[in-house]
Amino acid sequence: MRESGVLLPIFSLPSRFGIGCFSKEAYEFVDQLEKAGQSRWQILPLGPTGYGDSPYQSFSTFAGNPYFIDLEMLAEEGLLTETECTQADFGEKKEEIDYEKLYKQRFHVLKKAFVRFEKSKEKQEKDYENFVRTNRDWLEDYCLYMAIKDSLGGISWIEWSKELRDREEQALKCARLELAEEIRFYRFQQYEFDKQWKKLHRYANEHGIRIIGDIPIYVAFDSADTWANPELFQFDENNLPTGVAGCPPDGFSATGQLWGNPLYRWEYHKKTGYDWWMKRIAYSFQLYDAVRIDHFRGFDEYYAIPYGEKTAVNGTWMPGPGIEFFRTVEEKLGHLDIIAEDLGFLTDTVLNLLSDTGFPGMKVVQFAFDSREAANYLPHTYTQNCVVYTGTHDNTTTRDWYHTVSKECRDFAKEYLCKSALDEDQLAWDFIAMAMGSVADLCIIPLQDYLCLGAEARINTPSTLGGNWVWRMKKGQLDEALVRKIHKVTKLYGRLTEK
Repeated sequence: MRESGVLLPIFSLPSRFGIGCFSKEAYEFVDQLEKAGQSRWQILPLGPTGYGDSPYQSFSTFAGNPYFIDLEMLAEEGLLTETECTQADFGEKKEEIDYEKLYKQRFHVLKKAFVRFEKSKEKQEKDYENFVRTNRDWLEDYCLYMAIKDSLGGISWIEWSKELRDREEQALKCARLELAEEIRFYRFQQYEFDKQWKKLHRYANEHGIRIIGDIPIYVAFDSADTWANPELFQFDENNLPTGVAGCPPDGFSATGQLWGNPLYRWEYHKKTGYDWWMKRIAYSFQLYDAVRIDHFRGFDEYYAIPYGEKTAVNGTWMPGPGIEFFRTVEEKLGHLDIIAEDLGFLTDTVLNLLSDTGFPGMKVVQFAFDSREAANYLPHTYTQNCVVYTGTHDNTTTRDWYHTVSKECRDFAKEYLCKSALDEDQLAWDFIAMAMGSVADLCIIPLQDYLCLGAEARINTPSTLGGNWVWRMKKGQLDEALVRKIHKVTKLYGRLTEK
């Protein structure tokens, strides 16, 4: 079945409160996807973001981002007043997300909702207790972690007292007593997040839209995951990483990419039957209908950079868990709808691993004409079992890409398209048509390309801090005329699906 969908992070939705969330605008977007003949909505990781605001550097691989909780829905439940929702400054007057203002104001407003929830909890007590009981494995560690972190001014757990850092039972017992209210506040946030997300997810499914989520291969060092489970990671006796993750130098970066995430102790995971990973993947499929696994190559080989290095130049390739890991996934969880992010330089062993899993890989049209890319991304070379994109959240928009690549790349693209010139304002549609017309089973287009936007709409520039993860669609930008145009191109290339 040929399908198509749109890539748009939750945070990029329009809303009244400074950041995209599970508000009525999210439901309106689902309606628009349905009218446009789409069957998939791809989003980015939903976790609570830390330093740098990246969804790939979350305080927990299981928890949800409290910024996505819709305040209007809390008001409808009687937990907030309209005045409380509107008088706080979330930076909504700016076109981009202002994370500093969100951090200073959002929790203050959510705390008011929490206080009222505590007083009237009996209305939802059964649901709340069921949520706490079902998610106890990760929820209690996360809430305690965040409560301690807040009490210490936000510093990373590696800077905590030795007793807390090493999780000595007496220290944890004292922290649970002293920070009991704050721990309950974080439980409340996760309960509301879970309830609101499941409602939106259910609505999308009822309207024929399946959600594609995203699993970052690595977790952040500053996270509840590493603090609560140090045995899963390559740490020394002081719980400092011995090596961190990244990518080696290539045509895009002379010093490579230094991500800084801790590396897994894969031998330990193997001995446990990959138990933590099985829980992580199973939980992801409670949240989403399909999952894109970020940095698929890391399961074949991962790039280990000595801790403390300033660049990624001095890293070493080390063996990952390989096909045994994915056989364990299928054995324990069944056949899952997984997309492998297999971009970049791929060795024969990575290609063999992808083939053995049967997962569809990713094709990016922008890469097809870039001389720095070693792989062949030209659409006529695709097989059906792949997912094609014009670009991803880590690329600039197609319009900006075309104007920043070399003349050689632009000339090659025009030659491939059999055009002597491309229209300045509509050139993204030429590349959309190329992706839609390919044999790939699934085609995903970033919304910014449908809107023909430039560099101002870029989501992320890898290995940079500041200015990332802040783009928001303006209300009314995706209008009925554009919805009809998207439906038309989807129908033209045979990607409409029966609802």
